[in-house]
Amino acid sequence: MADRDTFLKEFRGETLGTISAQSSADELFQNQTIRPILKLQNDLFIAVFINYVNKNKADFYSYTVEKKLQVIENSIQKDIKFRNSLKGIVIALFTIEEYNTYIQNSSSLNKRMMNLLIERLKSHVQMFELESNSQ
Repeated sequence: MADRDTFLKEFRGETLGTISAQSSADELFQNQTIRPILKLQNDLFIAVFINYVNKNKADFYSYTVEKKLQVIENSIQKDIKFRNSLKGIVIALFTIEEYNTYIQNSSSLNKRMMNLLIERLKSHVQMFELESNSQ
């Protein structure tokens, strides 16, 4: 187990975001664990979302940018199966210690995780336009 945990921490990279003495436990977890995983898995999240819209939102590429942003948010907030799949992609890269921390306050941490992921996908909305041009 220790080998896996060491590998994961080295593989994911450094803490992202600001940490101060006033940072809450959730904020520390977000910046030390969730953000590095989201950054590492960014290309996978984009591929997963493209697959999702291709299967579930055939007309996604014809939407306005505003509508695409709304679809990104609604898909993650309202499609529980999709949301759980995305959570699994993140949780799979937790160390055992991080998982034990996560299960203590999973509701709050899930909210942070999904909000960060929504913002990350929204910031890549242009890629979803490029994707439609390559089809």
